[in-house]
Amino acid sequence: MTARLLDGRELASRLRRELSARVDRMPDSPRLAIVRDGSSDAASLYAASLERAAAGIGLMSESIVGPGEGYDELIGALNADPSVAGIVVAQPFADVAAGRRLVELIDPMKDVDGATPTNAGRLARGEPAFVPATALAVIATIEAFGIPVAGQRVVVVGRSAVVGRPVASLLLARDATVVICHRATRHVARETRRAEVLVVAAGSPKLIGPEMVNPSAVVIDCGINALDGRVVGDVDFEAVSPVVRAITPVPGGIGPVTPMMVLRQTVESAERMAAPA
Repeated sequence: MTARLLDGRELASRLRRELSARVDRMPDSPRLAIVRDGSSDAASLYAASLERAAAGIGLMSESIVGPGEGYDELIGALNADPSVAGIVVAQPFADVAAGRRLVELIDPMKDVDGATPTNAGRLARGEPAFVPATALAVIATIEAFGIPVAGQRVVVVGRSAVVGRPVASLLLARDATVVICHRATRHVARETRRAEVLVVAAGSPKLIGPEMVNPSAVVIDCGINALDGRVVGDVDFEAVSPVVRAITPVPGGIGPVTPMMVLRQTVESAERMAAPA
């Protein structure tokens, strides 16, 4: 059996066209502000990827290297600026606590990466406004490719605040039966073999092998890891793809869809701001 390939590049291209059309209908071009401290290559790469994606739909964006001691004032100014529809704080910051505190200062209605405690609380209550982009990319992929989740047993491997926990909440809202596995879970393979949909976001390269899945499973791999000069997922794609029903590749699966979710939420924010009171 050859697994159905859930192609994130194809989905991202479709989303790009849809979002571009929505931006074209706006009388004014909204802005996405990406704040970073300049200390992290990962944060710089993330900011650059968001800027490229924004340009692809005609959305204005800017990557702002913060002014040292003036970050609080910067976030306050962006919150108050009516031309700014979305704010992202690109992590990590050199001062981790300062980076987290800045996120807490973002207006929740401009928090287009779903990072603020307010939006996390709304999601936990089943009343989401904006949610973390990677978790939303998982849901967008499931919906775009017609993967049923209502009544299905979904196993999520990983419990991070940006993927595992929010994706579990989003799946529960879609009537899935959700099990979360983590590093303290005993007999992880026993749980993953029972999954009808398996979402892996553990940050561990090739953690999931063919002996850990069942042949009817749909596998969603959120991992991005550098291994032997290549980018690989948390799932051993070459070994698992001949075994399962459908799978996302790495690269080319959830990765291309994730920045589109930031942009989608930015467009939604802009549309809300432009709506008559």
